[in-house]
Amino acid sequence: MTETATVTRLSISGMSCAGCVSTVENALKSVPGVTEAMVNLVERSATVTGSADAQALIAAVRAASYDAAVLRGIDDESEKEAAEMAHYRRLIRKFIVATVVGAPLMLAEYLGWLPHVDAPEALGFWLVVTAVSLFVLVYAAGHMFIGAWKSFRAHNANMDTLIALGTGTAWVYSALVVMWPALVPAAARHAYFEAAAIIIALINLGQALEMRARGKTSEAIKRLIGLQPKTARVIRDGKEMDIPIAEVGLDETLRVRPGEKIPVDGVIIDGHSSVDESMLTGEPMPVEKGAGAEVTGGTLNTSGTFLFQAKHIGADTALARIIELVRRAQSSKPAIGRLADRISSVFVPAVLVIAVLTFLAWFNLGPEPRLSYMLVATMTVLIIACPCALGLATPISIMVGVGKAAEYGILIRNGEALQQAGKLTTVVLDKTGTVTAGHPTVTALVAVNGFDETRLLQHAASLETGSEHPLAQAIVAAARGRSIGLLPLAGFEALSGRGVRGTVGSKPVFFGNARLMEEQGIALGELPARAAELSRQAQTPMYFAVDGKAAGIVAVADPIKPDSKAAIARMHALRLKVVMITGDNRATAQAVAAQVGIDEVLAEVLPGDKAAKVAELQARGEIVGMVGDGINDAPALAQADVGLAIGTGTDVAIESADVALMRGSLHGVPDAIAISKATVRNIKQNLFGAFIYNVLGIPVAAGALYPFIGLLLNPIIAGGAMAMSSVTVVSNANRLRFFRAVEAKA
Repeated sequence: MTETATVTRLSISGMSCAGCVSTVENALKSVPGVTEAMVNLVERSATVTGSADAQALIAAVRAASYDAAVLRGIDDESEKEAAEMAHYRRLIRKFIVATVVGAPLMLAEYLGWLPHVDAPEALGFWLVVTAVSLFVLVYAAGHMFIGAWKSFRAHNANMDTLIALGTGTAWVYSALVVMWPALVPAAARHAYFEAAAIIIALINLGQALEMRARGKTSEAIKRLIGLQPKTARVIRDGKEMDIPIAEVGLDETLRVRPGEKIPVDGVIIDGHSSVDESMLTGEPMPVEKGAGAEVTGGTLNTSGTFLFQAKHIGADTALARIIELVRRAQSSKPAIGRLADRISSVFVPAVLVIAVLTFLAWFNLGPEPRLSYMLVATMTVLIIACPCALGLATPISIMVGVGKAAEYGILIRNGEALQQAGKLTTVVLDKTGTVTAGHPTVTALVAVNGFDETRLLQHAASLETGSEHPLAQAIVAAARGRSIGLLPLAGFEALSGRGVRGTVGSKPVFFGNARLMEEQGIALGELPARAAELSRQAQTPMYFAVDGKAAGIVAVADPIKPDSKAAIARMHALRLKVVMITGDNRATAQAVAAQVGIDEVLAEVLPGDKAAKVAELQARGEIVGMVGDGINDAPALAQADVGLAIGTGTDVAIESADVALMRGSLHGVPDAIAISKATVRNIKQNLFGAFIYNVLGIPVAAGALYPFIGLLLNPIIAGGAMAMSSVTVVSNANRLRFFRAVEAKA
């Protein structure tokens, strides 16, 4: 019997760089039953899929020298946010303490006020400095040394390893010079207490600023969580009462008043209102809702009071599923991110090797005082090479990009889809429900021989009450929409391949194609010419005859969505080829394509053959995005390089495609592509900056420029640069928060 796969979210503490991500992921993947593990350095969290027990996962993380706790819901998220704020305050306090000690020492050193380190009369002063700087290391950098020790015990190396080695070596060397100066050559007797303190201060400040900036990246999740109200007004035993939302049961009746958020998903049973669904769909206009209409938890009731019955509660609501989908996408990695992780996992060991080579080079080839030069260069290499920025480059951009997409009503299921969407060369659009509205309506009435439009529609609708065909339902709905009363029907009969017949009132009527009219000997006059014109406009014309005479034409069509043409124009602006695929006849399909500007039409394609048509395009070398309703088009969506399910509200099939478009507009397609391009561009900027920083910084820190221009990088400058590199990456990613999609006008 197959075990059921579940998704477990863990809060991970102790991670400091991309090397930690690799270590924790490997530890989680080693647990039996785990099928997938994704660790997010930005959120300090892990998402694990499989049948493994949560306690086994936590034990594996702890065995790797980190700590973990299960994240179960919104309350845990609030606690996590509070814990992060407390950690931010601790980092600021550590920065202040280290600065208070290090800054005066650095200033005095610069101004030449400090006594020489081996002067006998200054021993007391230097012993106090030694003790105070040791306190700084313990208080302000203790967590880094503990992290380095845990990493060492787990046979790993991370950012803490480099910082601990760099600052620890500086302090040990300085203490040695103070207490046993004779062990060090006279020219190399120099203390670096101020360097160690200032480096620690800068690293703490950098981590605090990074944490503050990271908090902004998860604003999309926070806004989605904030949509859910804390309480609901339920009706029990004829009484209304406010209860916590967690206590709402299935099929319970709830009341929503004007200005209140709808607590859970359900169906209206009494009342009428307008509901603002913009935070879920991106559509700014409120939607009219009446009895029988579905409502979604988290949306805002703008006017009117109504009663509704709860149909989905807790984790089963659309909002809860959307939050989980966004959260999982933010934790996922595209190919470009996995490459960065692989590089980062070997980066720290490589830096340690470079540091040893730097040490040996200065020891054997450096000028006097070579011991001092050797220490400064080695310490600078260790400090400047911390791969924090490299580890943050991809996940920070993914988090912001996925969150920004959610604001536009676009749900991206994974980072791979986010990366691939920007590479598309062809977009395949299913016609019905994608380019068109997906439900037929009466589009034209042509009355002749003494009939007017009202009488024509009345007779046609009266006859079609005997049919369950979608076109018949469209005609009946049109009559009811105009408040036209229907006439009694008798003797209804469907005539295969031709139409229908019956008696409306007391007169025989026929409704169908030209063949039916010809069989009945009914003269159509000028009607065939008008029918041909309607066909060219993607409408389906049907002839109507009463008592042996032509009464006119009723034309039905699946109307094109108002914004389809503008959305397709935006796709063309992105240099995409647009293909429409449909089971309709070629004439109708070509007419629709001509109206909206589609490049290629694949008509008369059976539902089961759509995936094959997508595969044919891929065989031509096209990178294909398939846009469909997410249910009937599931095979084609799966075959495409990126599948985009288009729908509205709770009907969107978020499990059938890589990208789910919550609103029923094709504008979501160019929006998704534009966000993808912006996000991938941002990732590349971050990776370029992080790589260049390390590629250029490490040789300079090792002293590569010293033989040419006498430049040896100060460890304090290296510490500041390292801290600011992470802040720069996070700040650059946050620029995505200001992304705005530009919609073309039709």
